[in-house]
Amino acid sequence: MTWHYIKKIIKNLFEHGIDTRTNAETKIAQVNLYLNYRKLLSDGGYFPSINEVGFRCFSQFEEDGLLLYIFALIGFKNKVFVDIGSGDGINSNCANLAMNWGFTGLFIDGNPNCIAHGKEFYSKHPNTWAYPPKFLNAFIKAENINGLISDNGFSGEIDFLSIDIDGNDYWIFNALNCISPRVVMIETHIELGLNAIVVPYDPNYIYPSSLHPDYFGASAPAMVKLFKEKGYRLIGSNSYGFNLIFMRNDEGEKYFPEISAKAVLSHARNIEKMKIFESISQLEYIYV
Repeated sequence: MTWHYIKKIIKNLFEHGIDTRTNAETKIAQVNLYLNYRKLLSDGGYFPSINEVGFRCFSQFEEDGLLLYIFALIGFKNKVFVDIGSGDGINSNCANLAMNWGFTGLFIDGNPNCIAHGKEFYSKHPNTWAYPPKFLNAFIKAENINGLISDNGFSGEIDFLSIDIDGNDYWIFNALNCISPRVVMIETHIELGLNAIVVPYDPNYIYPSSLHPDYFGASAPAMVKLFKEKGYRLIGSNSYGFNLIFMRNDEGEKYFPEISAKAVLSHARNIEKMKIFESISQLEYIYV
């Protein structure tokens, strides 16, 4: 089967109004897709653009398909994830990896109800009940993030890190040093446009800001600069350009060359969203 055909199978499976996200058909389709990508490596043939391979299973948008493609080409090492700002861990960038690809890991979120719901879901699901991911309810700060992760048994190299906390994402990754993820997906604030700016760190920040609901986070160019300093390159994003994907520089450059922040902000939605910056441009920013 071609990878185009397999993507169509996956899409059709999710349009029946029932939860088919972890049934046999879904797993078979994803495994076949993975194996087709792997075959491209041995054949040395055409590699699709990362923009062509997205699909949604558990993720909010098409991140599940992007991650499957990435790991098909660079391979799995330890199948470990950390999800910072995970919600319940079900509508998550890491859920498909946990449910359908055998990943273990840690979900961290500040909402106790979300953590309780996710913990129950994974502890009862037939795919994960025997060894469910860990769940941690904690208010995430730059000052405590390394302790939260290491105290739960995670350190060193991991395959994947997701950060989505609607605020201090930039500052959390800046402080993070207890793990070395091969691939990182992190949310940026596209409303800040192409300005290399970051909202100052506030350890007590809770969305939304009292100053303005769109006053938070970091722009894509600012995030790219931070990741470059820490040995990563931008390789893609979801279609709307706010979930950026970075890869550690010692991984997969042949298949995933560096791209610019501007390249991921071309969607028409982003052009409209950038107009919001006019209403918050006079607030305080750090230029990086």
